[in-house]
Amino acid sequence: MFLYSFVFYVFTSQSSQLKVRIILTIYKRNLLSFYLIIVLNLYTTNIKIELFMKNKFYSEFDTERLRESNRKDYRTPFQIDRDRIIHSSEFRRLQGKTQVFLPGEYDYYRTRLTHSIEVAQIGRSICNHLYESNKDLFSEDYFIDSDLVESACLAHDLGHPPFGHAGERTLHNLMKKYGGFEGNAQTLRLITEIFYRSEENRRGLNPTRAFLDSILKYKSLYVNLDNPKNHFIYNEQEKYLDFTFGENLKNLNLKSGKDLNSIKSIECQIMDWADDTAYAINDLVDSISGGFITIYKLLKWKENNVDKISELQLEFLNNMLEWMKKGNFKAKFGSQIGDCILACKIVESDSSLSKLTNRYKYNLEINNTFVEKVALYKKVSSDIVFKSSQLHQIEFKGDKMLSNIFKVLEDNYVTNLKSIKLLPDFSDRLIRIEKDPNIRARLVCDQLAGMTDSYAIRNYKRLFDADYSSLTDFT
Repeated sequence: MFLYSFVFYVFTSQSSQLKVRIILTIYKRNLLSFYLIIVLNLYTTNIKIELFMKNKFYSEFDTERLRESNRKDYRTPFQIDRDRIIHSSEFRRLQGKTQVFLPGEYDYYRTRLTHSIEVAQIGRSICNHLYESNKDLFSEDYFIDSDLVESACLAHDLGHPPFGHAGERTLHNLMKKYGGFEGNAQTLRLITEIFYRSEENRRGLNPTRAFLDSILKYKSLYVNLDNPKNHFIYNEQEKYLDFTFGENLKNLNLKSGKDLNSIKSIECQIMDWADDTAYAINDLVDSISGGFITIYKLLKWKENNVDKISELQLEFLNNMLEWMKKGNFKAKFGSQIGDCILACKIVESDSSLSKLTNRYKYNLEINNTFVEKVALYKKVSSDIVFKSSQLHQIEFKGDKMLSNIFKVLEDNYVTNLKSIKLLPDFSDRLIRIEKDPNIRARLVCDQLAGMTDSYAIRNYKRLFDADYSSLTDFT
């Protein structure tokens, strides 16, 4: 009866959901059917693009970019944001930045790069879990985009400097008179202003509004807080708040600080919990594997803190000790990641911002058992590892190196504009054309914040070690 039968399957980014099944049959000598097959073959890509874009959770408001773009692409706007992150030098440099321990000391330690990849996997899995467990809220054409969440997760640590959080504290102390330094604010700066480089200047990756908002963990300006240690954005970044919210955020009349910073899109909330999950659990695994946390140290910590933790947390602590004794702690901690994903549920929000976008229509709610568990894991890591003399010695060295490099560059480029060239040609030229010393200081800070741990060490040696010299460092 027929000659050929063709079946076309088109999928959306929710890969498990079959969206379209088109069956065309070519009957013998039916030229019209044959013509239809050729036309369909030519336009299948367009059909797929239209289906990818048809997620009613997001509107044109969400996908609008910081600068107008007429780019035509086979990817969704959020996939473009993600791909730009993955293929950037900023993302690659995370492999040389400290997570807990200096990169390269041991092969199995996590770096900022492996941590970011793990956070992205957890973030995507949370999206999938929420979709599958909330069919009354979400559907094939209405769902939280996992590509957008993945973008936020991959980007969340881009702005962190060398030597971990100690490096962040050092740069903030050095930059206080110029507007401070904050890792998340620096991520925002990278994404919006300095991601790409041309011969004469730099520019951001031109993010979508939804992606920009997904990395905005903090919305309080430095100038509106009283000498903050962290959790702020730079004063000059207010324009990105305006782009993201217009007057809607200001109309909430929230006080700068904890209240204002509590406003987060659903994608930002997912990224935040994925980050908490990854570093609370995996930092413990690395610390136990590296011998920083031993059974003896954990028993001693238990003795000193038994009155400060809940009965539930005491149970978690005893489980940890049992896993360490049996030597199966890696598998046991690994299973905790899945449990933290399943601990998530979605609840509807009463935020007035929900009228602006569906991204504020929902909140992420975490089962309190796992909130307590993650809090315990963080506390153990903080007290036993991060406050250890071994790490403090490393942090002390990092602080001295960054401080000395900054002060030399500040004297040469900020306080004065001396003729000596201490930075690579592009950075040197970029700083010298700026009239405002505050902007010059920010550019010097960009240089230090972008360094990997090893690059910072080499620069320190070049400037201060008389026996060290390498002409190829800046090439």
